Amino acid sequence: MKRIVKQAVGIDVAQDELVVCMGRMHEDLTLELYSHKTFSNTAKGFELLTTWVSKLSNADVELNYVMEATGVYHESLAYYLSDRGDHLSIVLPNKISNYSRTLDVKTVADKTASEAITRFGLERKLDNWEPPKGVYRSLRQLTRERDQIVATRTIAKNQLHAEEAEAYPNKRSIARTKKHIAFLDKQEQEIKEELAQMIKEDEEVKRIVVLLCSLPGIGLLTAATILGETNGFDLIRNKRQLASYAGLDVKEKQSGTSVKGKPRISKKGNRYLRKAMHLPALTAIRHDERFKAIFARIVSKHGIKMKAAVAIQRKLLEMAYTLYKKQEKYNHEYLTKSEGKIAIEMQDLSIKN
Repeated sequence: MKRIVKQAVGIDVAQDELVVCMGRMHEDLTLELYSHKTFSNTAKGFELLTTWVSKLSNADVELNYVMEATGVYHESLAYYLSDRGDHLSIVLPNKISNYSRTLDVKTVADKTASEAITRFGLERKLDNWEPPKGVYRSLRQLTRERDQIVATRTIAKNQLHAEEAEAYPNKRSIARTKKHIAFLDKQEQEIKEELAQMIKEDEEVKRIVVLLCSLPGIGLLTAATILGETNGFDLIRNKRQLASYAGLDVKEKQSGTSVKGKPRISKKGNRYLRKAMHLPALTAIRHDERFKAIFARIVSKHGIKMKAAVAIQRKLLEMAYTLYKKQEKYNHEYLTKSEGKIAIEMQDLSIKN
């Protein structure tokens, strides 16, 4: 009998259920997926899941639970397994989806998704998941709440505009809508104050926010959104992965000379993070010479301003991660220094000639 060297439990998480697949790797590196089952995404389901896994797994071989970071639905199970001391890895969805395309699978279903996650866990060396600091969880909750309030207020303002433009506007309807908008304004202000206080009270988060806010266009709300949606960059290993997580990675379809689709961003990522970078990018283009130059160069090449703006969004996000990793503030004189250096080199070259 072949010796087992690795065990993994792949879990495809949905709102109401957990589709689970168990697998193991033998000493000759062959993989075996040997059991499947579905559990409810509840505390009772978690207990049944771990009992089932303990019965079918080898207690002498390390076992790792693997799941995707699917919105908020995976969090309860993640904290449950972490509290038990189980080994757990949480993988960004784009990693699993890219891996799944390499498999010879014609049917896409919850079962095949759990199998792909199990295979991924067996083939790769994954980091153990550590619960994020409570402050990052709170930042995400508050920034998402504010995002919903702003969206609701936009609808209310459009309603108000339409009602005021009518031939015979209803004064009571207008008054109620204005009252609703004022209430939403107050709620947004409360959230901003709560965010500011939360950041002020945590020295580590405060230091990171100061670094991110040194970038042109990025303020406290954007910095809080970035940290909240990435758990303080906990799941991020490089800039490319961060861009993919935000859905700002470029997707291109090209084959030979006959098939050539237009490059576009995938949008298969965290929409809150992607949305948070829109206005900062426009601000950076207007007020920072470095980003203005990048924007102009891309527009001159493609002629599409939106494509250039998206490129700035990605650049800003990647630079935020770079500042976090280096623990340095953004150097506003970078472009000026670079241009000065080039000018000196050109002058030296002309003298030599």
